[in-house]
Amino acid sequence: MEIATFASFDGARLSYRSLGAGRPVLLLHGFLANAELNWMAPGIGAALADAGFLAIAPDMRGHGASIVENDPARFPQDVLANDVLALIAHLGLRAFDLVGYSMGARAAVRMLVRGARPRRCVLGGMGDAGVTSPERRIAYFERLLGPDSESADPKAAARVAQLLAWTGGDRAQVLRALATQPATTPEELGRLTTPILVLCGVDDSDNGSAEALAAMLANARAERTPGDHATAVMAPEFAAAILAFLR
Repeated sequence: MEIATFASFDGARLSYRSLGAGRPVLLLHGFLANAELNWMAPGIGAALADAGFLAIAPDMRGHGASIVENDPARFPQDVLANDVLALIAHLGLRAFDLVGYSMGARAAVRMLVRGARPRRCVLGGMGDAGVTSPERRIAYFERLLGPDSESADPKAAARVAQLLAWTGGDRAQVLRALATQPATTPEELGRLTTPILVLCGVDDSDNGSAEALAAMLANARAERTPGDHATAVMAPEFAAAILAFLR
């Protein structure tokens, strides 16, 4: 596995990992995670590499090794989508697949809306509400990362602190990054023609309904694998579903 950096559209140095050779697959991790935790540790990157793909997994801005200046100017609207578009340009990719989980899935949707045309796209851990009204999830995490987090939900607050410790994320920056993701309208979703798999754990409704999101899209289907929002990526069935769809 190779670890490298690139200069994004605004000059920020961001980190990404790559593994394998073949058709590129961009892997966009979820909130509070990083490329290692979301894709490499569960074996998804290796499974793609073994199947003849080139797995490319950035640490999203404000997360993991992609810490930038803690300045609001570094976190404009849609910055996560713009960062991945800059990575595509940096690598000179013309044909690629796109896979996102949770926050990364929302970024993938924003990329599609802004004109990205992957061969296929997987939206993991995402449902209708997480795309059309992300402010609910943003507000939830603002409470969990705020000064009264432990009194609001001690178990969830401890989990958040543990994730930040594991990934090296910055508390202020991860929130800034999440808050840059705007809503996408049902009309915008209906205009997307890329083949899309909406892939969620059977016990995952954190971002709404996977089936309802798939129904909003012109060329999509929903699939459920074992697990909830936190555990679905660890199940071998999740990696298998991605591979089956991309093949």
